[in-house]
Amino acid sequence: MELDLTPKLPKQVYGGDGGSYHAWCPEELPMLKEGNIGAAKLALEQHGFAVPRYSDSPKVAYVLQGSGTAGIVLPEKEEKVIAIKKGDSIALPFGVVTWWFNSEETELVILFLGETHKAHKAGQFTDFYLTGSNGIFTGIVKLEAGFKMPQPKVEDRDGFVLNCLEAPLDVDIKDGGRVVVLNTKNLPLVGQVGFGADLVQIDGHSMCSPGFSCDSALQVTYIVAGSGRVQVVGADGKRVLETHITAGSLFIVPRFFVVSKIADPEGMSWFSIVTTPDPIFTHLAGRTSVWKALSPEVLQAAFKVDPEVEESFRFKRTSDAIFFPPSN
Repeated sequence: MELDLTPKLPKQVYGGDGGSYHAWCPEELPMLKEGNIGAAKLALEQHGFAVPRYSDSPKVAYVLQGSGTAGIVLPEKEEKVIAIKKGDSIALPFGVVTWWFNSEETELVILFLGETHKAHKAGQFTDFYLTGSNGIFTGIVKLEAGFKMPQPKVEDRDGFVLNCLEAPLDVDIKDGGRVVVLNTKNLPLVGQVGFGADLVQIDGHSMCSPGFSCDSALQVTYIVAGSGRVQVVGADGKRVLETHITAGSLFIVPRFFVVSKIADPEGMSWFSIVTTPDPIFTHLAGRTSVWKALSPEVLQAAFKVDPEVEESFRFKRTSDAIFFPPSN
C-alpha cells in the first residue's frame, strides 16, 4: 500500500463562544497513525479559557498568533503562570497540567505537536480535564470580562519557554533562510519530551537543501506562513510527493525519505518536530553535502559521467549550506 503524504488541514473537534479546538485525524492523514504522531491547534477568542487538563502524550506547543497566559504544573511542582506570545515554544512532558487564557482582542492560536506511542489512540491526543463534566463537553469556556486571572511572572518563563523569533539563530544564510533549533541546551524540558523541534524561515524563491534524517526520525512539519513547493523522494528514488503547500497545512516525512522545499516569492516558514531529541541530518547539496564528501571516482562511476562533468557537479553551490538563495 502506498503512503499518502498529502498535506492536510485540521478539522474542528469542538468549540463555542470562548474558542475552538482543531485536530488532524489519522483517517485523513495516515502517517499520523503510522508514525504515532499527534497534531492539534487551540484557538481562544478574547476572554477564552481552556480549562486545566493533562494529556496522554508529550507535546511541544508553539504560539502561532496572539498573546495570552499559560498555567503549567509539572508533577509535584508549584504552578508556573507564564505570559506567552507569538513565536513562543513550550515543551510539555508527560504528566504536566496546563491551562490557557486569552485576555486580548487578537485571537490566540497555539499549535501542539507530539508523540502518541503511549496514547489511548495512535495518531491522536486525548486530554483529561480536571473540571468534571463542565470540561469534558467542550474544554473551553468564556469568562466574564472583569474576571481576574492569575498574573504571569517574568521569572516563570525561565526554562519553560523559548521564543523562536527572538532566540539566537543556529543557521543564518543571507537571502536564503534562518533556523532556530529547540534542544536540551536552550529549553531543558525538551529532554523530558523526547524529541526536538525547530522553526525554519526561508526567503522568497530560496530552496531548502534536499536531505534526510539519518537516525530513523520522522519529520512532522506545519507551515506557519507563506507558501511554496515540497518534494519527497522515497525508496528506489521514487517521488512520493510533489505539491504546493500553504500556511496552515501539515505533512509528515517518513524515516529516511529525502525532502526538499522551495519558497514562493513571499517566502515560507515552518515549525517542525523530529522524533529524536538530538536529530542528525544528511544533506545532498551545499557545503555539507554528502556528495561533496564522496571520492570523485565514486561519483564518476555512480553517475556514469566523465571527470569534467563530475567536477562541475561537485562544485555547484558549494559555498552555501542548507539554504540556497535564488541565483542572480
